[in-house]
Amino acid sequence: MHDLLKIYNKVNAFGRFMGMELEVIQPGEVQYTMPVADLHLSNPLAAHGGAVSALMDGILGVSALSLSAESGRLVSTVEFKINYFRPVKPGMVLVGRGKVDFEGKRLISASGTIHDKESGVLLCTGSGTFNQYPADRIGFGEHITP
Repeated sequence: MHDLLKIYNKVNAFGRFMGMELEVIQPGEVQYTMPVADLHLSNPLAAHGGAVSALMDGILGVSALSLSAESGRLVSTVEFKINYFRPVKPGMVLVGRGKVDFEGKRLISASGTIHDKESGVLLCTGSGTFNQYPADRIGFGEHITP
């Protein structure tokens, strides 16, 4: 795993709070898992769409980051879209996979899916565009060791 990704994993307090666990398959391809806990629920029977959306943003964004980090660049979300197909229920373990579909000079496009780990059922899909910029432009990781 590239040092920028190690730093990102270390400073991503939101991801830890949400229970998201990252696995980099290769640059440009990642997997996240997230058990659906009480903090994710909007009612007793379903997760809030915002919790699932946050996972999708992570899946797409870190797919892009895992590729851009190879060139010492970070990414920020320009836009992303999510399609919800089935409700996400308490106790499910979500498995999200993302991959980069296109890398240009400044922009990266990625797509992703989220499935229920136990049944394998597709719950949602997403796509997004991310802006690449040099990590040293904001001093990312300057005071943090991987």
